[in-house]
Amino acid sequence: MPINKSTEYGNISISLDAVANLAGGTITECYGVIGMASQKAVRDGWYELLKIENYSRGVVVRQQEDGIVLDLYIVVMQGIKLAEVVLEAQKRVKYVVEKTLEVKVKEVNICVQGVRASK
Repeated sequence: MPINKSTEYGNISISLDAVANLAGGTITECYGVIGMASQKAVRDGWYELLKIENYSRGVVVRQQEDGIVLDLYIVVMQGIKLAEVVLEAQKRVKYVVEKTLEVKVKEVNICVQGVRASK
């Protein structure tokens, strides 16, 4: 179900996949985030890193009456303060999605699927 907006020039319909790709691209630019992960484990608790064309597989977008809720699945860098990385990523994703799409973001939930050493 897309997000519908009405302007003086006409109607705009934003697909949930577009919102997911925007959120996925934004979070991968955050410090400490190695990449997006799939929602499901491949095998034995291993998660695959997603490429840019598959970011929507690592993001769940849900519409609610008072805004949208984003669930993001990520893999983070080893040896950093996890709480600070996740907090800053939540702030950045919320800001970018709200400013780009002019849609209220109610929640940004981040699920850390794994920790890997940086290259």
